[in-house]
Amino acid sequence: MTTATSPNYETVIGLEVHVQLKTQSKLFCRCRTDFGAPPNSQVCPVCTAQPGVLPVLNKKALEGIVKVGLAFGCAITQRTYFARKQYFYPDLPKAYQISQFENPVCKGGEVRISSSSGQKTVHLERIHLEEDAGKLLHAIGSTELPYSLVDLNRAGIPLMEIVSAPEMSSPEEAYEYLTVLKATIQYLGVSDCDMEKGSLRCDANISVRPRGETKLGTKVEVKNMNSFRAVKDAIAHEVDRQIGLRESGGKITQETRLWNEAQGATFSMRSKEEAHDYRYFPEPDLVPLDLASDWLEEIKKTIPELPHHRRARLVSELGLSDYDAGVLVGQKELVDFFEEGLNSFPSEKKKDWAKPLVNWVTTELLGRLNAEKKSVKESPVSALNMAELVGLIQSGQVSGKMGKDIFSEVYESGESPKKLVEKKGLSQVSDEGELLKFVEEVMQENPGIVQDVKGGKERAIGSLVGALMKKTKGRANPQLANELFKKKILS
Repeated sequence: MTTATSPNYETVIGLEVHVQLKTQSKLFCRCRTDFGAPPNSQVCPVCTAQPGVLPVLNKKALEGIVKVGLAFGCAITQRTYFARKQYFYPDLPKAYQISQFENPVCKGGEVRISSSSGQKTVHLERIHLEEDAGKLLHAIGSTELPYSLVDLNRAGIPLMEIVSAPEMSSPEEAYEYLTVLKATIQYLGVSDCDMEKGSLRCDANISVRPRGETKLGTKVEVKNMNSFRAVKDAIAHEVDRQIGLRESGGKITQETRLWNEAQGATFSMRSKEEAHDYRYFPEPDLVPLDLASDWLEEIKKTIPELPHHRRARLVSELGLSDYDAGVLVGQKELVDFFEEGLNSFPSEKKKDWAKPLVNWVTTELLGRLNAEKKSVKESPVSALNMAELVGLIQSGQVSGKMGKDIFSEVYESGESPKKLVEKKGLSQVSDEGELLKFVEEVMQENPGIVQDVKGGKERAIGSLVGALMKKTKGRANPQLANELFKKKILS
């Protein structure tokens, strides 16, 4: 059986990622870009290609693509222009797409990823600006239609297309590349990268060749992947399919294939067109763009701390593991939540309490949110309440077990953990004098266990601590109780 890591063949992968830029209006007109609006409710003569209209460029979209280019180290083309990409499809009103061919806004650049062999750099070929097409609907719900419906709300939506060099060699590297790409773009605030809303779409160009060969194999483009997991699975399947064809003496055809997630396979859609088949020529209705150096410098100043820098800071300043820091920075809203909570701790406690806060956020909170399919932004527990709970546990005011019960109540009510503890009298008993009374009661009630401990079975103290916790309804400090039992029985 062939696999995506065949010893006889190597895989070559390049990704083309379309990202919707976060703007209130479309690329060349004033129509809104709200997701989920009624079909054809966000259209005008410009985006429906009525005769006599002229496009006007959205400056916000241009700023967004420049910011992304600067973040990835691209060379910004200071004189750039648009082109018409000619093709006919029912959801393309003009029968051409305004895009870029020569001299795109961004050239070069790189994305650094982690691979099985360590750190790896995937180079970018270009990032260009273009408008989206509309959307064809072939079914309503589960009912197939004998015709197609056209919704032009997406026609004219601003997109940037990020084209990587064919330098990834496994489905896992492609997955990691997309993860880094998405996180960086979200940090920049230029897109939400929500695949479910079509804000991020990915096409994969895949080929295989005998190991050691330098010439690229025949390229197959795979589309219709609606999650990062689907991209990973589709690439793995397509690699297996191509290796199987080569090993059986078959021929790989340059084509576009669609991923069918239900069947776990790709299926032929059409033979692949080359770029020159689109008959690009300069867009006559838009003047060339001259990007001033001082304008580019102003945009550069707005670039925030990027994921890899933030990850390194969390490791160096807080002593977090690279894994924990990676989990946090993988979602901007998650690491923002964490740091908001962290900053509420006393300065001298931040480093010591950072790891417990990570554990509670990534295990208890994320576990509950994921089960309910909610995002961190929808969390009923605020960052300050999460930190407050961790502070109560770390300072010994409540036990870890009690903390879980308190967390559940805070999740349901949104109330402050401190107020809940005060209202319900849940604070942990850590006063040695008060606890000693319970220790003596438990010893009187369990003379056999006390004798076992005196006879050398020190582990039996755990049973005494358990009895004490039951007597105090979980409010006793278990560590202090353990020490007191040892002191009373063994000294």
